[in-house]
Amino acid sequence: MSTTTTAEHTTLARTVTDVLQPRNALLAGMLGIGLAAAGDWTGLLWGFLGALCAGLIPAGYIEWERGRGTWGDRHVVDRTKRAPIFFVILGSIGAGSVVMVLGNAPGGILVAMLALWVMTIGLLAVNTVWKISVDSAVASAVVALLAVVHSPWWLAAYTLTVAVCWSRVALGYHTVAQTVAGAALGAATTVAYAFG
Repeated sequence: MSTTTTAEHTTLARTVTDVLQPRNALLAGMLGIGLAAAGDWTGLLWGFLGALCAGLIPAGYIEWERGRGTWGDRHVVDRTKRAPIFFVILGSIGAGSVVMVLGNAPGGILVAMLALWVMTIGLLAVNTVWKISVDSAVASAVVALLAVVHSPWWLAAYTLTVAVCWSRVALGYHTVAQTVAGAALGAATTVAYAFG
């Protein structure tokens, strides 16, 4: 591969990983899940709360720590430094879920939040011994949850999950196995609907 082709390849991978990062995937996905769960515009409000708690607050925390010099970028490639992020996510999703319960949110959005909370516990547990792709897990979870709450046609969006997995490997942040494991864990969030 020529130097120009390699640079273009890296630029494309960087664009994919930045555009489809967890914060963005959760913002779009949770709005869609909330809308489908409620069946009207109020679902957008619940979806935004879900996106705020699951994606925007954790992303803000990462940016805050970056500003303090704790991490070099949002990817936090050193898995041994990731635990605080997972605890912020768990606390934020937990708080958002309590608000949803108290506010009588539609069951579908609440089940999605609880599924993301359980997924985060899984990511934290795996991360203690092996680096797993959070970006792949979130991309997969959003698609899987939309397919369960809204329409099976959403499964076609797994092409975006594959793109996220490819970008993480292409940039050297993860191995193929780490992205596949993340995507599998993300897809497993739909098991929550079997009990919801």
